[in-house]
Amino acid sequence: MKNALLPLLALIAVSPVYAATATDNAFLNLADEYISDLTNISPSNATSIGDHSADDKLDQVDAAARAERRELLIEYITALKALDTDAMARANQIDAEILLNKLEYDLWSADELQEWAWNPLYYIRISGGAIYGLVARDFAPIETRLRSASARLSEIPRFLKQSREAIQPERVPKIHAETAIKQNPGLNSIIDTMIIPVMGALSADEQEQLNAAIEIARDAVAEHQTWLEEELLPRAAGDFRIGKELYDTKLAFALNSPLGRKEITARAEQEYENIRNEMYAVAKSIYLKKHPYTAFPDDPDESYKQAIIRAALEDAYKELPPANGIVAVAKQQLQQAIDFVVEKNIVTMPDEPIEIITMPEFQRGVTVAYLDAPGPLDSEQPTFYAVAPLPEDWTEEQIQSFLREYNIYSIQDLTIHEGVPGHYLQLALSNRYPSTLRAVLRSGPFIEGWGVYAEQMMILEGYLDHDPLMKLINLKWYLRAITNAIIDSAIHVDGMTRDAAMDLMVEGGFQEEREAALKWVRAQLSSTQLSTYFVGYQEHLELRAAVEKAWGDEFTLRRYHDQVLSYGSPPVKHVRALILNEPIPLRDD
Repeated sequence: MKNALLPLLALIAVSPVYAATATDNAFLNLADEYISDLTNISPSNATSIGDHSADDKLDQVDAAARAERRELLIEYITALKALDTDAMARANQIDAEILLNKLEYDLWSADELQEWAWNPLYYIRISGGAIYGLVARDFAPIETRLRSASARLSEIPRFLKQSREAIQPERVPKIHAETAIKQNPGLNSIIDTMIIPVMGALSADEQEQLNAAIEIARDAVAEHQTWLEEELLPRAAGDFRIGKELYDTKLAFALNSPLGRKEITARAEQEYENIRNEMYAVAKSIYLKKHPYTAFPDDPDESYKQAIIRAALEDAYKELPPANGIVAVAKQQLQQAIDFVVEKNIVTMPDEPIEIITMPEFQRGVTVAYLDAPGPLDSEQPTFYAVAPLPEDWTEEQIQSFLREYNIYSIQDLTIHEGVPGHYLQLALSNRYPSTLRAVLRSGPFIEGWGVYAEQMMILEGYLDHDPLMKLINLKWYLRAITNAIIDSAIHVDGMTRDAAMDLMVEGGFQEEREAALKWVRAQLSSTQLSTYFVGYQEHLELRAAVEKAWGDEFTLRRYHDQVLSYGSPPVKHVRALILNEPIPLRDD
């Protein structure tokens, strides 16, 4: 990697006339080298972005591999910092900032956060994703993908053995061990549902090889399951709370935003009050339809507002999907959202394929749904909107609690967020931006903030004919994003208890018990990610307000949305700089 940069760096040092062009070329060369090196850093991640040159390899996760990756990160950081950022084109300045943040984040994560030593889910997601990524999309003939899967399955014993050697049981939080026990068998479900049914495409000899690899992998998964249950879980004694120092540093890297923990909490607490009051106003209009002679007090207390909001929400909860029909409902509502976006000329509607699927087993237990877009190098492949089925061990009471939370209106809001004009639409348009680096290192707050923005914007534009029940549920979902941001730092920094978190989510945020209970699990398993929704939305709101002011009468939703999404998915602060021609925010500013 260094040798490829030396001639360009020497040119920059001695030739100021060509400095800008040489610096840009040096950076683009460095970016290409980084993308190419992802196959060395993580073959499974390379597959996910669409680089299939190492599809037959599985990540090395032992101490030697960690040391090698660390050295590589330092080399890239050194080379990147040697470039004169001011001499670059604005687009390259942004990509350089994004890359430096990612490199330093990865180095800090390896050295300080050290999930490799205490999070067994880190390894399960790699192994499950490595096989799933080969068979989920038709990026190559099925025979080619099955051969790669056979090679990776054969490496599962080595990979899981390395993971057991790396994990320090006394540092593992119990919740992480318990979740790993649930997710580990998910690899078998990928084999059973996505590999075995298509094995006939191979020759007899290759089928025999694949069957042998499958048995090797199944035995390794079973061995790992025994270790998780009998060795790891009894010894798991770590604290899932990462603490103030780690949290604040991780938050700065993960958000790449001017907003810090204290300001995020202050904003979220203020919005919490504002949105609850707005929910009360909407709930009154719903309540009056059933009880037209109600005289509401001029200055109601919080318990009165709570009762009126809950009464109105009960009307929304009467519209429930079938327990086994959530995917079908989401499909119908996705088309409904698409039709509205086109009719109202809200944003360019992409034609990239999207499929609504049942969430793979190895991904379950953290969230109800997610959007799985193809890698930037596989942009012609379908996007998956994955929805988790209800757990088989739930009681009827738990099922009803879940269905009340994910009523017909809630699934509509979720489909807007994950589908149109949310993640699917945003990522499909963003992937058209020519920088592969920017697509690979896309910003979580930009993406999740856009999803929340899409929810709110669609309702303001009159989706479902201004139905007040849809408006109420929409506000409830935004309140969820707000409480997410509050509990994220409160749990990991301030020691918030489960009871306090559940009270805030159930009583304060009107969430059903199942939703809040799952969120408590998610908050233990992750840190900082729950803040991305609220922070990203706040930044999108501020961006739109600034652009509306700058453009004046020339502002239209279609023009604004298309331009915002034309830059890929960088941090919102960079999109603002590009649209309003402001200085590019640099890390040293």
